[in-house]
Amino acid sequence: MAVIHQTVLSPTKLELLNSWLPSRPWYRGAATPELSKAGGFRLDDPQGEVGIEFIVVTDGSGPAATAYLVPLSYRGAPLDGAGHALVGTMEHGVLGRRWAYDACHDPVAVAQLIALIEGRAQAQDQNTSDVPDHDVMCSFTGDGPALAAAPTAVDDPEGTALTAPQGTALLRLHRILHPAQEGLLPVPQGATGHVSGPWQTPEGTAAHGLFAALYVNPPA
Repeated sequence: MAVIHQTVLSPTKLELLNSWLPSRPWYRGAATPELSKAGGFRLDDPQGEVGIEFIVVTDGSGPAATAYLVPLSYRGAPLDGAGHALVGTMEHGVLGRRWAYDACHDPVAVAQLIALIEGRAQAQDQNTSDVPDHDVMCSFTGDGPALAAAPTAVDDPEGTALTAPQGTALLRLHRILHPAQEGLLPVPQGATGHVSGPWQTPEGTAAHGLFAALYVNPPA
């Protein structure tokens, strides 16, 4: 179980993302984002070493506000071979220096996201320890672990694709979030599993949309 500490971070998560988001190919805002925290959830690392958080932020710097899904992993030491995925470092008031990574490149975070989709893990409240987040919804129609080996993560203009070795499975993260219309969640055709969740719009209304879709043996 992850323990949520009520403490000070320097810089804050939003300050880190202000510098990092414009470097992403799927980012659609201005060079200087105008970010607000809009939602998200956490996952527990079974070993208790890695913090895993899926943050939703809204950016008001473009013609219209855009919601982004930003998974982060927090570590007490650098992750070997993941320098390209480093979002930044923070000083945590309780835990000391923390290295924040794009969680799509962190094997612990990816494994727990797959476990969530497959029903082997439970989404946790973003701000309170040991409180499940039942607003995060998942489905899975497969019959076994979909990504037994660490996938390769590649960003593109629409999001992030995590591909298993030999292309046996694909996990697509929807970085740009779209609210479901009239309560109907558009799950992509052919998906073996998915995860969706809520966030708050800048107007203060609730939205719910697709976060990630999993495909097993996707077409080439």
